[in-house]
Amino acid sequence: MVTLQLSCPIIVKPQAKLPILGLARNQQKHLSKLPSSFPASLYICSSQEPHYPIPLFPPVDQSVAAVVFGDGSESRLYPLTKRRSEGAIPLAANYRLVDAVISNCINSNINKIYALTQFNSTSLNLHLSRAFSGILRGKDGFVEVIAAYQSLEDQDWFQGNADAIRRCLWVLEEYSVTEFLILPGHHLYKMDYQRLIEAHRNNKADITIVALNAIRDKHPGFGFLRVNPANQVIEFSMKSEREKITSISGKSSRKSDSVASGNFPSMGIYLINRDTMSRLLKEYLPEATDLGSEVIPAAISIGMKVEAYLFDGYWEDMRSIGAFYHANMECIKRSNMTYNFYDRDCPVYTMPRCLPPTMIREAVIRDSVVGDGCIINRCKIKGTIIGMRTRIGDGAVIEDSVIMGADFYQQGEDIQSSGKCINHKAIPVGIGEDTQIKKAVIDKNARIGKNVLIINKDGVQEGDREANGYIISEGIVVILHGAEIADGSII
Repeated sequence: MVTLQLSCPIIVKPQAKLPILGLARNQQKHLSKLPSSFPASLYICSSQEPHYPIPLFPPVDQSVAAVVFGDGSESRLYPLTKRRSEGAIPLAANYRLVDAVISNCINSNINKIYALTQFNSTSLNLHLSRAFSGILRGKDGFVEVIAAYQSLEDQDWFQGNADAIRRCLWVLEEYSVTEFLILPGHHLYKMDYQRLIEAHRNNKADITIVALNAIRDKHPGFGFLRVNPANQVIEFSMKSEREKITSISGKSSRKSDSVASGNFPSMGIYLINRDTMSRLLKEYLPEATDLGSEVIPAAISIGMKVEAYLFDGYWEDMRSIGAFYHANMECIKRSNMTYNFYDRDCPVYTMPRCLPPTMIREAVIRDSVVGDGCIINRCKIKGTIIGMRTRIGDGAVIEDSVIMGADFYQQGEDIQSSGKCINHKAIPVGIGEDTQIKKAVIDKNARIGKNVLIINKDGVQEGDREANGYIISEGIVVILHGAEIADGSII
């Protein structure tokens, strides 16, 4: 039994999962020697874990390392990613997006976690180093940030996730792990990775790809799997969002029954054997830069055993401003179909902060989530996420919005604890008196003046007013980080 403690006002001691159990695994020199038809069952993550009397596989905390990617060169969440990576975007008042993925690892007893970062990574690197440095201390575990670097051999930055892993193998292979779990760091979901690892090992797979158990209106963009009745991936294709054609594909020579086959969207999560990863990136594909579009299709084509693991729980890949907005709004709903931040068995870890309790003065607040250290005066709030250190003035009305809060409190000479501005030369950080906000995302450290209307009065769906401190995406007004909206403005 492993107990994890988080040094914050509320100490949570989650019960660690049991080590992966199952049948012994035979070492293989090359997977092309495997029989073409290998019996396997279709694994769904919500199924009950089987129990075996004798553990023959090495425990997960010693044999699996997670590799988390917290950013990308092309973000779909701009302008929230103008000065930060996707994984560092604030979520649900107190958290960052990357917290959900790191917490999945900790709750799944994976205590060797590497975070590979590059684009706008300062905020993410700082958060990871502060939030998780002490959680795995004493358990032979860590969360280690590996920032993009240049060397004598490689003068360029990381060219993609495959290139990043290849260049960091000298660090990743420091411990005698048997598998690498590759994870995007900006997705919101809960998954017991131990079940994934168990399925992977029982199937004697080289690579296991996690896929959604249902086709959604908008595919995630990580490709599609064609799976045969034996649960083997026989084709992997990348479908372009602009061109409705298959742009990149890898096919296996294995025969399949097309009637019983299934097509599932990939989640961009891969469990790859250590020796398989090394062979693919160093020997077969030394110039490949991307796992999804190059490495996985090639592995299928050369006959490696690639399995599918289907996930049927809540999952949001934050593909747009609208998706991010709705994910925050769902945090307020009382539903079993959304992400649960209050799960006692699978807590969400984040950076412990020494903030005072939120101060509320005669405010009317309904169906909302309020973070720590806020100063909320006589205002009305409904269906809204209020981030840490948010100051809201008298008479403000806020509905169906995401207020990310602030990184600091203003000094006493600038603003009183009541929220009234003393220094009239500048608008204080926060929401001013008598301001109305509806269906908006207010990024951190924004200065919203008095009598401001942020209501998208003209019903604009898309609009770029970045020079004025805001944009409109999918009908949602997004106020930029540190933007100043003058008194009496109407948006």
